[in-house]
Amino acid sequence: MMNEKTKDLAELSVPKLMLKFFIPAFIGVFVNALYNIVDRIFIGQGVGSMALSGISAIFPVMLIVMGFGMLIGIGAGVLVSINLGKHDQNKAEQVLGSSFLLMLLVAVVITIIGFSIKGPLLRSFGATTETVGYANDYLDIILAGTVFQVVGFSLNNIIRSEGNAHTAMLSMLISAGTNLVLDPIFIFGFGMGVKGAAYATVISMIVLTVWVLLHFRSSKAVVRLKRENIVFDRLILFEIIAIGMAPFFMQIANSLVQGLLNTKLIAFGGDLAVGAMGIVNSMATMIVMAIVAINMASQPIISFNYGAKSYQRVKDTLRIAMIAATGIAVFAFVMVETLPEVIVKLFNSSDAGLLDLGKQGLRLGLMALPFVGFQVVAGNFFQSMGKAKIAVVLTLLRQVIILIPLIFLLPNYLGLKGIWLSMPISDFCSAIVVVFILVNHWKKLSALSETQN
Repeated sequence: MMNEKTKDLAELSVPKLMLKFFIPAFIGVFVNALYNIVDRIFIGQGVGSMALSGISAIFPVMLIVMGFGMLIGIGAGVLVSINLGKHDQNKAEQVLGSSFLLMLLVAVVITIIGFSIKGPLLRSFGATTETVGYANDYLDIILAGTVFQVVGFSLNNIIRSEGNAHTAMLSMLISAGTNLVLDPIFIFGFGMGVKGAAYATVISMIVLTVWVLLHFRSSKAVVRLKRENIVFDRLILFEIIAIGMAPFFMQIANSLVQGLLNTKLIAFGGDLAVGAMGIVNSMATMIVMAIVAINMASQPIISFNYGAKSYQRVKDTLRIAMIAATGIAVFAFVMVETLPEVIVKLFNSSDAGLLDLGKQGLRLGLMALPFVGFQVVAGNFFQSMGKAKIAVVLTLLRQVIILIPLIFLLPNYLGLKGIWLSMPISDFCSAIVVVFILVNHWKKLSALSETQN
């Protein structure tokens, strides 16, 4: 017997289902993206441009921590959705229990390793003598709260995957709202500077973790977190890691690339160029998060119906997701290209050098946005069907295989502009490959759908 949540996944029209899931997912990821962005705005305006550059050097580390959260949360979420599609409630709850234990273990390991290598880590990611103090103060506190970030983020993704989109949205609203309120109190009211921003972030993550744990112990949960399921099941853990490897690689690759970009930016533009990259990353995060909201809306629909062998609904979901993602990307492109000065001044309105670098970075670095939307959707599409290898290849193609050689090559001829241009060139080249792969798998889904009719 299907409950109301799973019945919607199987029977409600795909456009209505996408809209039903997208609105709460968008609100959730939007406020989630505010975590780092609000910190940067308050720090840039209240502490200064060097503090903003120091926090920007932390961005790759934050991506690594988030990557582990995505590895477990998305991997487990896809498995939960697929097993609910197969009407295997017991297996879905076993996935939840095993993934929870994995979250705790991974968080502890990250914390220990992070404190052990934080000095070399900060230097390799672009912290300089002028900015390393700010970066170190922020990182110490963030590392201490790693367990709450990994557990809270991962479990909230599973809430969304079980069909409880509104609950997942509330989770992020409560957590981000806590961060938004505490940031000015700690930074300005208590005069704690960057430490205050870090404390506000960790406290908001603690609130998120408590909230999601209470959900999985309540009657509102589709899958329950039961003590007997909190065990290491090697087969389940292998499946979680295999499926979650694509977003994990994406985050780790993005972290390494950001570190490489920061070092190149220091060489060709100095500390202010790293601060400008922080602004570019903030805007890119907001844009990509809007597209990720489409993925969050489509993932349980694709996974559930793929598990149920309803291939036409899988195709319909992919089509709507690609159209919506491209629309968001085009709109964002117009905003970035026409209002770069307004965007930069949100973060710092007093440093003319940062303003010039930020405007250049936004206009050049994000000029291929119209080709990004459907690529993000494509990675989620293959991942949602459990086709981890294809998802990983598509991710590495854009984030590593094409981009890294360009980062090394172009600055030698174009200087700082070459660093900014490496990003849109990589986006455009990988888009061509993604189109061919998507067309091929669309034909396969059409054939499967026709055999059922």
